[in-house]
Amino acid sequence: MFAAERRQLILEMVRANGAVSLRELARVVQTSEVTVRRDVRALEAEGLLDRRHGGAVLPGGFTRESGFPQKSHLATAEKTAIADLAANFVEEGEAIVVGAGTTTQELARRLARVPGLTVVTNSLLVAQALAHANRVEVVMTGGTLRGSNYALVGSGAEQSLHGLRVSRAFLSGAGLTAERGLSTSNMLSASVDRALVQAAAEVVVLADHTKLGTDTMFQTVPTDLITRLVTDEPPAHDDRAATELQALADQGVQIAVAGGQGGSAGSGAGAGGPGGDAVPARQQRRDVPVPGPRRQVPGGGGGLRSTTMLGDQGPGAERARVADLRRR
Repeated sequence: MFAAERRQLILEMVRANGAVSLRELARVVQTSEVTVRRDVRALEAEGLLDRRHGGAVLPGGFTRESGFPQKSHLATAEKTAIADLAANFVEEGEAIVVGAGTTTQELARRLARVPGLTVVTNSLLVAQALAHANRVEVVMTGGTLRGSNYALVGSGAEQSLHGLRVSRAFLSGAGLTAERGLSTSNMLSASVDRALVQAAAEVVVLADHTKLGTDTMFQTVPTDLITRLVTDEPPAHDDRAATELQALADQGVQIAVAGGQGGSAGSGAGAGGPGGDAVPARQQRRDVPVPGPRRQVPGGGGGLRSTTMLGDQGPGAERARVADLRRR
């Protein structure tokens, strides 16, 4: 393939997906990442795209959101490794919330083996992954279906989460920076993600290295509310991703890197989970300053296999269901 043909194909992939990793570009055009990086630099010089940590995005600084079909084929190996590691931070009998996304869908597939787990989610894909787990209870929010990522959004989803308290929230997004935290390209998705954060005592972000340093339009989780980041190991040449990881660690975020030997930076339970590589933090993790009383809720429901819609039987039923979760 000639250079001009490669660059045209690279440009078409970025325009179709919004953001593509160098690794994926090299695989599609069947060349090395070094060659792809040179092509991306040339296209950036022409103003046709912008370089980001380990990838390329649409020009203008803010990436647009890709649809589920495109996302599901990006960084698949990295998402699998991240999901494997993140599953180690979920304990038997917990109640957690899991947001929408292809990485959280991978996590859900692994959570099916955790007994006595209660999972609250606005994602049809997460619910589907857990539908046949006979020892996991799935509680779905209400809301309006957003077809591009199979998630329930809107005021119905947000209201059904009001007053809910669980131990952890697992979220992904379109970009993550130390300066601004987790962000996404869609306003409705961002609003629901913020409601999920309000329900949790701890926030765990799942993001592969291509999202590090990428900033998108709507902030979902500021850095000081992120308890832990689970990511993959950036390529050796990606100094910017490594710098971003260190900046996050310096702000107290515990970093768990899939594919290494250690755990996560900082302190706290689960910091030495298997399969991660530690990034040293200079500060200990500070308390998560989310308003309202926060406590860990031990999830229950052994032997349950159900999918419940919060808000589908009126406010009284919703309050009773939330109270039942809190008692667990």
